[in-house]
Amino acid sequence: MSDPAREFDVIVYGATGFVGVLTARHLATNAPAGTRIALAGRSPEKLESVRARLGVEWPIVVADATDAEALATMAGSTRVVITTAGPYAKYGRILARVCAEAGTDYVDLTGEVLFARDSIDDNHETAKRTGARIVHSCGFDSIPSDIGVFVLHERVRADNAGELTDTTLVVTHLRGGVSGGTIDSMRYQVDVMKKDRRLRAIGASAYSLSPDRKAEPDLGRQPDMLAMPASEVDPGLRGHLAPFVMASYNTRVVRRSNALLNWAYGRQFRYREVMRVSSPMRARVIKAGLNSLFVGLAVPPSRFVLDRFLPKPGTGPSEQTQQNGHFTMDIFTTTTDGSRYTARFRAKGDPGYAATAVMLGESALALALDRDRLPSSGGGVLTPATGIGNALVDRLRTAGMEITASKQ
Repeated sequence: MSDPAREFDVIVYGATGFVGVLTARHLATNAPAGTRIALAGRSPEKLESVRARLGVEWPIVVADATDAEALATMAGSTRVVITTAGPYAKYGRILARVCAEAGTDYVDLTGEVLFARDSIDDNHETAKRTGARIVHSCGFDSIPSDIGVFVLHERVRADNAGELTDTTLVVTHLRGGVSGGTIDSMRYQVDVMKKDRRLRAIGASAYSLSPDRKAEPDLGRQPDMLAMPASEVDPGLRGHLAPFVMASYNTRVVRRSNALLNWAYGRQFRYREVMRVSSPMRARVIKAGLNSLFVGLAVPPSRFVLDRFLPKPGTGPSEQTQQNGHFTMDIFTTTTDGSRYTARFRAKGDPGYAATAVMLGESALALALDRDRLPSSGGGVLTPATGIGNALVDRLRTAGMEITASKQ
């Protein structure tokens, strides 16, 4: 339901960027009639061009990412702000803060652990007071992971089958391009962590997004860079498992959800993410390649070479590539009573672009229009599972995404 005290239901900030345009296009096609939407960014000419391409008559809001006063005015005019303007540590801090202060819900696409940690420290208590739901990571980072485990937990709870213990997400199918924005965020985080040992420790901690690290159970190391036979996760799973590039962020989001839910998933919940490949050699090559990428971005000579070949921020794949993309993520767990369960999150469209635009847009619509179906957590710096929950699950299913959970 729209809030008559606010001029808009949803503002898309960064609407002239690649993912911003895709998200606005999704809203133009799929938002219910009467939804009040505006486009926002720093260039009125580019915003007008996007509006014309979309064939809509939405208002335009001009605000620079460094202009706190303009951003505060924008935040106060809407129920929800979507922002696709990253890297978020560079361009997102002020916007997240003014949304928390204004009681305005906020969604983004960040996969930056340092930004998310800073936002928790800076905005959580303010957002709890104002009722704002600051929900980071509402794209491929990290909705399939966070919502997938949430749905798995809901099924186990409904069956009264105990709590989750060892839980592994396996990327079983993946086709899509590499996001230039994701690479740019990686560059920025590598640069700041090189200079500060404390930040490196935050980046390395499995519980870096936890609301209270001291309250977390001591489960030993939970490494991200794994390579193993697939049968070690599930006897029916073939092939080998390699590290998944987004695991180091997604796993921390899922662990935050568990903690925010008072460890409802389980006090012995151990979580990891991997991707399935055809051979042990390929698994080792991927592991070595990811290690080399992080090291290469940190060393100036190799960084210079990598920057010539890696995708640039603001760029993206062709329309055909976006439509031909897809992903399937299967999540396997064993519960405390010995039962085995699995969940699946599958969607069409390039994961980092077409599918992400759907996830981001539907997250905002759920916050703006499904207020009576949101989790009872209230405001704060939340996760997709704890901030939007089943309202988002239902919207994504309606949008054509497969989200299921079952006992094996």
